[in-house]
Amino acid sequence: MSTFPTRGGVQEARPDVARVRTLMVNTFLLGEPGGPWILVDAGLPGFANTIKLAAKTRFGIRKPDAIVLTHGHFDHIGSLGELARSWDVPIYVHPLERPYVTGESAYPPGDSSVGGGWMAKLGPMLPPGPFDFGSRVRDLPADGSVPGAPGWRWLHTPGHTPGHVSLWRERDRTLIVGDAFVTTIQESLRASLSERPRIVRRPPAYYTPDWDAARESVRRLSALQPEVAATGHGEPMSGSPLRSQLDILARDFEILGRPHVGRYSTVPARADEHGVTFVPPPPASKPNLTLLAGGAVLGLLLLRRLRS
Repeated sequence: MSTFPTRGGVQEARPDVARVRTLMVNTFLLGEPGGPWILVDAGLPGFANTIKLAAKTRFGIRKPDAIVLTHGHFDHIGSLGELARSWDVPIYVHPLERPYVTGESAYPPGDSSVGGGWMAKLGPMLPPGPFDFGSRVRDLPADGSVPGAPGWRWLHTPGHTPGHVSLWRERDRTLIVGDAFVTTIQESLRASLSERPRIVRRPPAYYTPDWDAARESVRRLSALQPEVAATGHGEPMSGSPLRSQLDILARDFEILGRPHVGRYSTVPARADEHGVTFVPPPPASKPNLTLLAGGAVLGLLLLRRLRS
């Protein structure tokens, strides 16, 4: 498992793939330093200046050609509005992700009954949308190309969200995963902050509403046999440790991936091009009032920051 170099204050998964960490969520700057580039995902609220500073250090005054979203969950679009306005650039998503970032639909509710740990308990209380970034939102090209990123292809990897995508570059087998799988125990607050252990894991359980689709997406990505994988949560991984762990997750997903209890463990949420069409009922449980209150306060604070 290699150690990835740091240059200009950002970690490089490849010389032209730089990770900008926003607390516990990753964004990526794609492009050779000084040349054309795009941003992949926009992290948590309040990190626009962090992302802009990293971009300025790497690319000078050149703005990105586009912002590409792997998906539109709150923790991946928190600084999106400020960045898109500042740079005046388009935002690209999969057509099935469009309703959640154009104000048409909220995501299915999270499920705090799965995963264990504080992130699993608090994560579902974060705003599910709908979020609206208006006319800047565009569909990714149907031919699989990635605007502003020659050599990259987008792959539909649903499960965590209906229109989730990962980005793939065949020539050096580099994968930008999004949350189709992660490299930390994202359900644990301590692990998500420390990024230890570094290990291939299922998508965040508390916000994944379709485990059948998630399984097939992991299997599709495993079949690519990536050399480097840069995920939405956790550090990049590479080489045989990455491939062997990803192969195990793909092979044993019903044991290691799918929760054995929970709202979506056997019945998925359903969606179409307009958003969510069906959500299974939540499992019966006694509410933790202290946790609910804390999560509500956290959600309100983050939503206020998102709107500011």
